[in-house]
Amino acid sequence: MSDARRTDAVLLLVAIVWGSSYLSAQTATSALPVLLVLFARYALSALACLGVVAVPGRGPRRWTREELRAGVPLGLTQAAVLVVETYGVAHTSAANAGLIISLTIVLTPLLDRTGHRGGLPPVFYAAAGVCVLAVGLLMAGNGFHAPRLGDLLMLAAAVVRAGHVALVGRLTAGRAIRPLHLTTVQTLVGTALFLIPTARELPTLAHAGTATWVQLLYLALFCSVFAFLAQTWAVQRTSASRASLLLGTEPIWAAAVGVALGGEHFTVLTGLGAVMMITGTYWGQSVERAHRSTTPPRTAVHPVEEDSRCPATTPTTPTTV
Repeated sequence: MSDARRTDAVLLLVAIVWGSSYLSAQTATSALPVLLVLFARYALSALACLGVVAVPGRGPRRWTREELRAGVPLGLTQAAVLVVETYGVAHTSAANAGLIISLTIVLTPLLDRTGHRGGLPPVFYAAAGVCVLAVGLLMAGNGFHAPRLGDLLMLAAAVVRAGHVALVGRLTAGRAIRPLHLTTVQTLVGTALFLIPTARELPTLAHAGTATWVQLLYLALFCSVFAFLAQTWAVQRTSASRASLLLGTEPIWAAAVGVALGGEHFTVLTGLGAVMMITGTYWGQSVERAHRSTTPPRTAVHPVEEDSRCPATTPTTPTTV
């Protein structure tokens, strides 16, 4: 296999893993309280990240002041994203969760204007409008009715995640921050946050079944640590546009996993909504990227962009990673 194909395969694998995370989170929260699932996910991710940081030959292990100053507030906002997102997944289908959260792709550029001057082109808002219509169809399900709690929570999670990604850019722009060290700080912050409200429920983890622990380990080690390391390795070996294209297939895999493994079913409305969401997000992403590349930047921004789907991931654009 050529280096280019190997890199593409790794990025596609990361997208598949992220897409499957919604069904895993849904399964785990059906057996354990949401906050306890989040604590276990963060704690396992933190242990794994600390282990990777401690590997000899990876350079200085100590955290810099800038990494701590950025990591603590980003850990708080990331935890907020995961709380809303995980509660949402617990009350809707895995397919809907993965599709609605992809709204982050078009919401982030609306909040983050640091990379270019002036407003976004009108065609971008047309793409965003397609996504909004798609959300309405996804929420409709078998017919138009009052929005379901889980879908509304996923919509809120997309808004909060977009704010989080924009904040990542502001706090890391122009600073020498190592992604792994920043991620480790965030996992430690999340572990500390969820330890307090779940302290009395910790014995429940000892009695959790094997299937539940498999889901927790998958969320922490594969959706978080593996995805972060694999993505970082791959993004350094390809273009941002190609990485965004491959990582942007996440909602497709979320829907596929939900239908194939979760026994979920698409109605005509939800199927149409899925197609419109994928079309709108890809369209908006391409418009924003083209606008950013042709517009003089306000400042030299090289953010360590991060994906809050997993406590230990660091994404590539306001749309991916």
